[in-house]
Amino acid sequence: MHLIWENLIPNLIHHWTGQFKGLDEGGEAYEIDKTCWNVIGEAMLWAGNTIPSVYGPCVPNISMDSSKFHKQCYYEHFVHLVRLLNICLQYNISNVESDEVESGFIQWVCNYERFYYQKDPARLATCPVMTHALLHIAEGICAMGPVWCYWAFPMERYCGKLQPVICSCCFPYGSLGHFVVEDAQLTQIKTVYDVADELSFQPIISMHAAYTHPAYPSCALLPPSMTKLPLGNQVTVLASALVTQKQNTKLLSIAHVKEMLKEAQITEWGKVKRIDSDEGDDHCDASFIWYELYIDKYTNQKKRQPEYELKTFYGQIEHLYSIKFMDAKALNRLNLTQDTVILAAIRPCVLGLDIHYYSCMGTLDIVDITTIQCLVGRVPLSNNKWAIIDRSRSLAHALSVQDNNVEAII
Repeated sequence: MHLIWENLIPNLIHHWTGQFKGLDEGGEAYEIDKTCWNVIGEAMLWAGNTIPSVYGPCVPNISMDSSKFHKQCYYEHFVHLVRLLNICLQYNISNVESDEVESGFIQWVCNYERFYYQKDPARLATCPVMTHALLHIAEGICAMGPVWCYWAFPMERYCGKLQPVICSCCFPYGSLGHFVVEDAQLTQIKTVYDVADELSFQPIISMHAAYTHPAYPSCALLPPSMTKLPLGNQVTVLASALVTQKQNTKLLSIAHVKEMLKEAQITEWGKVKRIDSDEGDDHCDASFIWYELYIDKYTNQKKRQPEYELKTFYGQIEHLYSIKFMDAKALNRLNLTQDTVILAAIRPCVLGLDIHYYSCMGTLDIVDITTIQCLVGRVPLSNNKWAIIDRSRSLAHALSVQDNNVEAII
């Protein structure tokens, strides 16, 4: 799989920029205009501030390192490749998806030959071995499982780690041998004495001021923090969220819950961090997230029995609240099993026809912190339009469980 990014993708870029082994477009028109290519590069560069750093290093300006096609077919050809690669990168691949990968790559390679080879022996250089290798990916999936089980990325990463340690051109294997032994010794010291953080070159994130609660084992709230009653409208939306919780079966008015909130300890926090992830500590804009909620399918039909379905939303976190109720009566009336509730105020993106694009924000949602699944990135487009970059795929979906006919989000 690593050769796709080291070989196939660079070759496609060389085709689009007219730099592939001295060959022109032939009878096609797939080269991208220089001005459009510069715009693509600038958009990639600006997106570095709105894509979380946990996604990887910032993408450089591709036009400096080396869109708009003249025909839609070339764009659709590339998008088809992206779809097939996303399936290949999944941790679980069904038989139907495996069949789609097989037939999809056959179709993609045929179209590649039609666009770039053009049945011209003089253009044979446009058909490297890597293009043919795509036809065998589905065969490998059927024989050995998803490609992550056997791809070469770990070995490539290790080789990249070894290359800089070669200090002697005359005795390269001596340098490698010393490094491998010392690296193994250091790894054992970290494991045996539990000092991985102390011996790491990465800055250690201080958690002494973080807030955690046993009811929320997956996250920690980070400073700055401020303990005070929010503004009047914020108290109202917090009360409304507590009243409308699906787990809360007792009828309460918003006014009663507002009185309970006045007696509670409400602290607003600056950040939230997943305990098992680097997400949440970021120098880029890491405030946009993907979250999931149960929505009544018949919201507009007041007399109809509610029927809930899980829906996906994208939005920006504006506030993080930990609410600790001191009064046991309040806990009982709110039907809470713990004394603290952690809520997030999220401004949802108003999505267009394509779920990955938005141009404006909706009204504030107050949700339980556990409904937040992962960070997402954004790419700025024209006319105040944004594209959402979500790399989580199936790994971050919430799980729906039923306990005494009451559904919940894990």
